[in-house]
Amino acid sequence: MDDYPLFQAFLTMLWFFLWILWLFLLFRILGDIFRDDTMGGWGKAGWTVFVCVLPFLGCFVYLIARGRGMGQREVRRARDREHAFRAYVRQTAAEDPEARATAKADQLATLAGLHNHGELTDSEYERVKERIQAAR
Repeated sequence: MDDYPLFQAFLTMLWFFLWILWLFLLFRILGDIFRDDTMGGWGKAGWTVFVCVLPFLGCFVYLIARGRGMGQREVRRARDREHAFRAYVRQTAAEDPEARATAKADQLATLAGLHNHGELTDSEYERVKERIQAAR
């Protein structure tokens, strides 16, 4: 243990974590290349070869050239997944009569709470209540 002092252990851990960080960056870039719908096949092949053959230079050039779009594309994919999930839930809930009845009961309870707190007049309350009950 005398030939491996504490500072060397610290440097070894630092280099190890930097290597792990580098791998995460590399896989993030490769994932972005293959998920990008706007880029054609030749563009994907070119970037992949560039990133794999000259990894440091390829990753840095990719981040400079297309780095801003990486975040925007990730946000767009997350938004699309959220919309797809919500559409699926709405479709499934519409097909389930029990869920529909529960949703209607929740809406009526919310409406009654608003009326009890004085945020809705009696006429508004009755009108919205009839609309909820008339919905299928």
